[in-house]
Parts: sequence; structure tokens; C-alpha cells
Amino acid sequence: MTSLGLFAILLTLAAVFGVVNARTLRLPTTIGVLVFALLASLVMLAINPLIPGYDLRVLSRQFLDVVDLPNTLLNGALSFLLFAGALQVDLTVLLSRKLAVLALALIATLLAVFLFGGAMWLIFPFLGPAVPFIWCIVLGAILAPTDPVSVIGMLRRIGLPAPLQAVFAGESLFNDGAGVVVYGAALGVAVGGNSVFSGAEIFSSFIVEAFAGGLLGLVLGWVAVRLMRLVDDAHLELILSLALAAGTFSLAAALGMSGPIAVVVAGLTLGARRSRSALSESSRSELMTFWSLVDEVLNMLLFLLIGFEVLAIAFRLSHVTAVLIAIPLSIIVRAISVLVATLPIQLRNRDRGRSLILLTWGGLRGGISVALALGLPENGVRPALLAVSYGVVVFTIIVPGLTIERVARLFYHVEEP
Repeated sequence: MTSLGLFAILLTLAAVFGVVNARTLRLPTTIGVLVFALLASLVMLAINPLIPGYDLRVLSRQFLDVVDLPNTLLNGALSFLLFAGALQVDLTVLLSRKLAVLALALIATLLAVFLFGGAMWLIFPFLGPAVPFIWCIVLGAILAPTDPVSVIGMLRRIGLPAPLQAVFAGESLFNDGAGVVVYGAALGVAVGGNSVFSGAEIFSSFIVEAFAGGLLGLVLGWVAVRLMRLVDDAHLELILSLALAAGTFSLAAALGMSGPIAVVVAGLTLGARRSRSALSESSRSELMTFWSLVDEVLNMLLFLLIGFEVLAIAFRLSHVTAVLIAIPLSIIVRAISVLVATLPIQLRNRDRGRSLILLTWGGLRGGISVALALGLPENGVRPALLAVSYGVVVFTIIVPGLTIERVARLFYHVEEP
């Protein structure tokens, strides 16, 4: 199958599921596509024994292997998704909440890794074979990044305070990079068989990769803005923005820096108010419309693949039990890590914990977690880690993803539109 044929199949399925969702369940588009992909996967599993001579599960796995979600997302689509998200953030408001964003992206992420990983290390022996501590830390790193794709748009739509929107958006953009760096460092220790596990090793690796990547993104973003000032052609400016997103991510990865953080900083630099003055009003409108469409299409395809990935996971009874325990544990760990990371800010602002509740319930996991889990090497612990990761991701997308708006309206008393 050609790459174009593969893309055509995925885009057609996403479009059909999107239309069916709009006419029936009327869920947010990305979540609706995920739900119908899950339903299609379950139907395939149910009818598979009724079709002799064909193993739909094997055929589906072969198709998913061709798609190769870990490589497609982490080395391709992620650069455009993060860049599109960064363009929509008001840098001025984000800088006014920089301490909260930094605390959530760094401290809360590291806390979540060790709290969740440590708790699962204690739980796994009661459910089946014990999982080594370092592999539980890898699991914590897989589920540490939050990915509130539809939550950010919802917050903007219902009119929550701009500073809270900025904190949500900033964390979702930067802790993706933080989670990928921590995952890489922890996986390196696990695969390398190093018996001496040091949190300082992961922390130092994160600092070097993150700050170097951020500096690279700032420089390349500034260069792109300077080039845009030399032309007055909306299409050429769009091409420059595409080159900035893809080039920044690729160069950072080649230099051993954090590609996600580099591309986020580049997007924030281009989307800043002073940088936008380099574009005409029509060019700015076309730029934002284009990247909004890119964001929507890629997220629909990503959620479609998440729904079908259930066909690639062999669930056992012990895995189901582990998932049922991991789901509430992930919410508890999220609340503790957010509280500890932002406690000084919470005490100073005295918002009675409203932002803590919203940040906890809005901590959706998404495609990055699934891609990291699928990228685990084949070994004895992979099936359990993959099942737990997938279960937590699907739950947080569907349940908090569909109820976060009600929670936001309840605590911030925003009127219905």
C-alpha cells in the first residue's frame, strides 16, 4: 500500500466517523471519532470467530504496523501538533503565569512519574508477576504527559479567565516535551540494565535537553519572523511557518535536544504579538486558519488510531484489574503532583482550590502516551505496561474529556451560552 493510499483510508474513516458522530452522539469531534473507532474495533473482535479463514485481528495489526504510530507521531505529526497549539497561546498572558507553567511542566511531571511508578511497583505483585521498579518508572513517564486537546478549546469557548487558559495551554505544550525526555532517560536506564537508578540522572538530562531545545526554538523563531518581514505574500509566509515547525523539530532531534520543547518555543515566538506585526491582517488570518485546520485533521487521525490500537493489545484478566486500579490512581497522583507543584501559588491566589480541581480533572492523556507505550521493546513486562497505559488514556479522554466543561462551569459559575 502506498503512503497516499494509507492516508486516504485513515482520512476517509475519520471523516465518516466524524459525520456519524455529528448526526448521532454529537460529542466533540475528536472524542467522537475515538468512540466510533473503539466501537468498530470491538465489532471486529466480536465477529472475528464467525469468519473462518480470515483473522481480522491479524489483518488489523498488520495495518497498524504499517501506520507505525510511535514513529509517525513522535517523529512527524507531533511537531505540527505542538506548533499549531503554541501559535494559539497568548505569550504575554503565558509569561505572566510562567512560574505556574514551569512548576507544572517540570516539578509536577517528575512527581507524577515517581508517584505513579512507585505505586504501581507495589501493586503489580498482587496482580501477577512483579514488574521491576525501573520499568514502573518508565510506565510513570509514559502517563505523565497530559494532552488536553479539546479541553483548551473548550476553556476558551466558555470564557474562563485568560490566566487559567494560559496555564492549561502552557502545561499541555511543555510537559509533552518534559515527558518525552524523562521517558527516554528512564528507558535508557531500563534497557541498559544499569542497577544504579538515579533520579538526578533523569533530572540533569531533562535540564540539558529542554533548555538547549528552548534556546534553539527561540533563535529559529526569531529568524523566521525576520524573514517574514521581508515579504508580503501570505502563501510564502505559510511555507515559512511549515519550514519552521518541521525544521526546528528535526534539527533539535539531530542535535540531541528536545524537539517538542524547541518547536513549542518556536511557535510561541512566531505567535507573539510583536511577531504578528510582521504580517498583514489577511496573512495573520490565513496563517491561523491554516494551522487550526492542521491541528484538527491531525488530532482526528490521531484519535482514530488510538481507537484502533485496542486491536494490537492482548488484554489478560490481570491486565484488566491493573487498569481498573491504575485509573483512579492516575487521578489521585495527578491531584497530588499538581497540588505540591503549585502549592505556593495556590496559597497566594486563594482561589479555594478551584484551579487545582480543574487542572486535575482536565489532565487528559492522549496520543503521546499511547505512542510511547507502543514504542516499548518486546519483553516480559511490555503487555502489562501497554494495557495499563492504553486503559488510562482511553478513560481520561472519554470520561474527563466529556465532563470537564460541566466541572468548569460548576466551579467558575460561567453562564451557558
